[in-house]
Amino acid sequence: MAIKDILLTLTSYPDPTPVSVTEEAVSVAAALGAHLAAVACEVHVEVPGHFLSGSIANIPAILAGEAEKSRKSAKDILAAFDAAANKAGILHETYVEKCPTFAVPDLLVDYARLRDLTIVPVPESYDQWYAEAVIFGSGRPTLVVPESPRPRPFELGTIAIAWDFSRAAARAVSDALPLLEKAKKVRIVTVTNEKKLDSKHSAEELAKNLARHGIDVVLDKIDANGKRIGEVLEAYAVSHKVDVLVMGAYGHSRWREFVLGGATKSLLSKPPLPILFSH
Repeated sequence: MAIKDILLTLTSYPDPTPVSVTEEAVSVAAALGAHLAAVACEVHVEVPGHFLSGSIANIPAILAGEAEKSRKSAKDILAAFDAAANKAGILHETYVEKCPTFAVPDLLVDYARLRDLTIVPVPESYDQWYAEAVIFGSGRPTLVVPESPRPRPFELGTIAIAWDFSRAAARAVSDALPLLEKAKKVRIVTVTNEKKLDSKHSAEELAKNLARHGIDVVLDKIDANGKRIGEVLEAYAVSHKVDVLVMGAYGHSRWREFVLGGATKSLLSKPPLPILFSH
């Protein structure tokens, strides 16, 4: 199935999503010929009553100021998104929601469940769990992008698949097919000596499957050599100038706390490049 309907999640508080992220999302939508919707939330911080009653500070006024800061940030970032989308000539729309801070992840999941792909930016100081919520709650693929500026604009040049014959990896490959078919080069990377792999269902077999979609691939095997898999994949992506990494997301949620697999946690905490996660 082609990717024709993309969602971009934008943050208004405590810091707004950088304009560069909106421009990158527009580039993704343009490359796929997709409609792009952006959603931002005007948030208000809720403080338990017993904190208010015992405080000499004017807490309500402070909270009102923070809410106004969020409102202005949401308005400004959506305006920047509109400008970038209009310049690129893509079909787009915007949504503004109002909710308490704790409700933002669930709201984003609701939007993501109705889109082919959701783009979620991750800030450098990673202290939010919006990305985990969307990855594990939406049932749809999630393209995580770093908020920090990148040396080159988004393009579907080289896409790498992190392959370990797991259910999540297979799901990720299926979800990424529309991108793989448009990429100039596709690489399948298998990290060895990190965990036991099923050699009977190897990367060579995946290559045969992708070939039937008209996709030629390059197969790579890398010895972990005692390093963490996230570190190995990051180094691989840099050395091969990978534009998008495709991988399965490992983990589960427990009372709003996400217990993540090693590679997922490492690459999600500070993504070095756009990563398409599927769960």
